[in-house]
Amino acid sequence: MNSRPERGISLRALIPNAVTALALSVGLSGVRFAYLENWVLAAGAIVLAGILDGLDGRIARLLNAQSRFGAELDSLSDVIAFGVAPALVMFFWSTQHMDQFGWMLSITMAIGCALRLARFNAQIDDDDQPHKSAGFITGIPAPVGAGLVMLPLYLWVITDLEIFRDYRMVAPWIVLIAFLMISNTATYSWSSLRLRKNIRLEAIAIVALLGVALINNPWITLTAISIGYILSIPFSVRSYAKVKRQRAAAQSPASDDDS
Repeated sequence: MNSRPERGISLRALIPNAVTALALSVGLSGVRFAYLENWVLAAGAIVLAGILDGLDGRIARLLNAQSRFGAELDSLSDVIAFGVAPALVMFFWSTQHMDQFGWMLSITMAIGCALRLARFNAQIDDDDQPHKSAGFITGIPAPVGAGLVMLPLYLWVITDLEIFRDYRMVAPWIVLIAFLMISNTATYSWSSLRLRKNIRLEAIAIVALLGVALINNPWITLTAISIGYILSIPFSVRSYAKVKRQRAAAQSPASDDDS
C-alpha cells in the first residue's frame, strides 16, 4: 500500500514561518507610521522586525524545521521589511525634500537589498563560498543594513537637530549602506566570533546590560550599536585577510609536494 505524499507545510515548520510573516508585517507597518509622520514608531517597527528576523532561523534550527519554503519566504520578507520599508521611511522623513533625485537615491536601499538577497539565493547551494566557509558574511546583512540606514533618524530623535534630517547628509548615507550590502566586504558573523572561556560570563552580563539599555534608552543604544558595527568593518576585513593568508600558507606546502 503506497503512502500518500506529504503536502503543504508541516506543523513544526509553521512556527518559524509565522515569525517570518510577523517580521514582514511589523516591518511594513513602519511605512504606515512614516506616512503618519510618527518617526519613532516607524523606526521602532523596522528594528523590531530585525529582531524577529533574527529569531525565525534559530527557531527553525531548534525545531529542525528548516525548509526551502522557509528560506524563500525569509528572503521575500527581508526585501520588503529591510529594503522597501526603510527606503520609504527615509524618503518620507528626509529625501522627499530633495528636488529631483530624492526618490531615486532612497530606493537604492531597496535595490541593494534585493540584489543582495538574489545573490545569496543564487549561491545558496554553492560549495565555493570563501567568506562563509571562514565564518564571515559577504557584505552587511539586510536587517543590519536597515538598522544602519536609519542612524541619522536615531541621531535626530536624540538631539532634535535638523542637520541630521538634511537630505544632503541622509542621501549619501543611504547610498553608502546600499553599496555595503552588495559589496564583497567581509563582515563578522556569529560563527566568526570566538570568546575565550575566561570572559564568557562577562559577555553574558554585557548582553543583559545591552537589553536593559535598549528598553530604557533605545535610541542612544541603537546609535551606539550602529556606530560600533561600522567601526568593526575594518577589523573584520583585516581578520578575513588573515584567515585568507593562513589558508594560502596551508595550501602552499601541499602544492610544493605535488610538484
